[in-house]
Amino acid sequence: MLRAIVIILGIVLAAFGGVIAYRAFFLEPAAAVIISERGVSEVPDTLRIVEGVVLLIVGAAIAFLAALRLKRRNKDKLSA
Repeated sequence: MLRAIVIILGIVLAAFGGVIAYRAFFLEPAAAVIISERGVSEVPDTLRIVEGVVLLIVGAAIAFLAALRLKRRNKDKLSA
């Protein structure tokens, strides 16, 4: 039961991070506007992109590690 909750939590966290990164890179207004001789260019909000990607990676790692079935040695069961 706990494993299922952790998997779902990891998937939700990864999805939330992906949405933040996508919105910061493609949809949200730029963090800065650079005006030069060549023209005007917008710079995306890099910190929000990095935060979104980090949440995506952490959430995916949580879900993946919770889904793995690791064999653990239980010394109490071996001695009984």
